[in-house]
Amino acid sequence: MTIQTWEWLSYVVTVVGLPLAIITFVMEQRKERENEDEEVYQLLADNYTDFLKLVMTNPDLQLRSQSTTQQLTAEQEERKQVLFEILISLFERAYLLTYDTDMRGKRLRRWMSWEDYMREWCKREDFRTMLPRLLVGEDADFVHYISHIASAAAEASVSTVSS
Repeated sequence: MTIQTWEWLSYVVTVVGLPLAIITFVMEQRKERENEDEEVYQLLADNYTDFLKLVMTNPDLQLRSQSTTQQLTAEQEERKQVLFEILISLFERAYLLTYDTDMRGKRLRRWMSWEDYMREWCKREDFRTMLPRLLVGEDADFVHYISHIASAAAEASVSTVSS
């Protein structure tokens, strides 16, 4: 091999190989981030499932009904508050780990499932009533986000009652 052949091969590597290596690296990084996002989402989903199992072990609180549970004992009220605290903690964790103002595609779809859960729980008047107390010490952006959802749920509840 002559020096010209080596020079030509170095140009080929520079022009073709280097960009190809960079593209491959970027694609692998994107794939790795996607896998990490999926893993975080799955762990959070598992935690929500565990929370629902707690709700099922406390049927007397009727937390899956759409209306506020009436006439609870002090012990039942305390259990309900603890379950709501667990739920808020889970929602905040989901917000901090997965929410971004510029989401698209899968990330947005994953987030929307969490927002659906938040909307569902914010429809409960007793949850909204406890919310200010539950949000003490939580992340300020999360507090603003879920408070907005709760306000919208309260307005929808009032408009449904007045109709």
